[in-house]
Amino acid sequence: MTVLDHRHHTGVPGWMPGATAPRTDPAPLLPDVSPVRVLGTPALEKHDPALLRELYRRLVVGRRYNQQATTLTKQGRLAVYPASTGQEACQIAAALVLGERDWLFPSYRDTLAVVSRGVDPLEALTLLRGNAHTGYDPRASRTAPLCTPLGTQAPHAVGLAHAARLRGEPVVALAMLGDGGTSEGDFHEALNFAAVLRAPVVFLVQNNGYAISVPLSAQSAAPSLAHKAVGYGMPGRLVDGNDAPALHSVLTEAVERARAGGGPTLVEALTYRIEAHTNADDATRYRTEPEVDAWREHDPILLMDRALRELHLLDDGLAQDAADEAEALAARMRAEFHADPELDPMALFTHVYAEPTPQLREQAAQLSAELAAEAEVQH
Repeated sequence: MTVLDHRHHTGVPGWMPGATAPRTDPAPLLPDVSPVRVLGTPALEKHDPALLRELYRRLVVGRRYNQQATTLTKQGRLAVYPASTGQEACQIAAALVLGERDWLFPSYRDTLAVVSRGVDPLEALTLLRGNAHTGYDPRASRTAPLCTPLGTQAPHAVGLAHAARLRGEPVVALAMLGDGGTSEGDFHEALNFAAVLRAPVVFLVQNNGYAISVPLSAQSAAPSLAHKAVGYGMPGRLVDGNDAPALHSVLTEAVERARAGGGPTLVEALTYRIEAHTNADDATRYRTEPEVDAWREHDPILLMDRALRELHLLDDGLAQDAADEAEALAARMRAEFHADPELDPMALFTHVYAEPTPQLREQAAQLSAELAAEAEVQH
């Protein structure tokens, strides 16, 4: 029996017995040499002024949303809140590039993207309030439930997108992850399936430098997270995650490519979370104040404000209009969250499985008995 050693056939890259041609050239899949930027470059003048103003408006409103949600945790109205302060450009662009029939698959930090998709803030934050498994109808908003386990939404996005394509529907799924999510097996399985199936999916990795307290250097030795795309056979893109127009352009291109049958794209957005991981985290234990201050100077709202004013696309009046809208949203959030909701504890069992398991039925019966006993005591 002859044993074939691939090391003896280095003249043909990727050679295997029976192969008729070399494997795909990886060069076109390699990510951008440096992060794509639009703000502060001549490319900005080519962008639609209306789009630029809309991005600015959404960023301002999104920042106030983050601030108000963080305040609600301090008041006990939210159990936990993972703020996306500093990452608003990623959130806004992800929601804005999708069509009505497309699907968004968010992680737990992406409530702003969910709200930007059109979901009411009260519904988007219901899970983090501890009141339900999710507070909105995923089918109505074409937005999957917020995903707390890291990376598990990525295979779900691939499955939905592949199924839609099999039905002949021009649907694109966009899965949002953090850099920590790329260390999970689900992420790698999703990329492999997406590339092999040529599924219409866009993976947006918001690289904010830390998986809770673990720096990126302790997670990956790759030149960039975008380089991981090459190993699975899809293009990788690298973009400044605080540059809203750049993000919008790169993601739009990836969505259009997916919709046209070009397959998936992995986009890495370099950004930074200004706030702690959640309200339960002490970020001072693993990062320095000078580091945070440096990123405050690269704030997405500050960058947009400067650039648009230089082009005379933004003045004090338009800025005030955005600020007023943001305050109106914050006021509505305060009013809605200060009202105690009427909850049915038995609703916890409604949407766990299509057909309840014996264990679930047993748990439901136990809770029902406890609620009945409590009601009897109260009367």
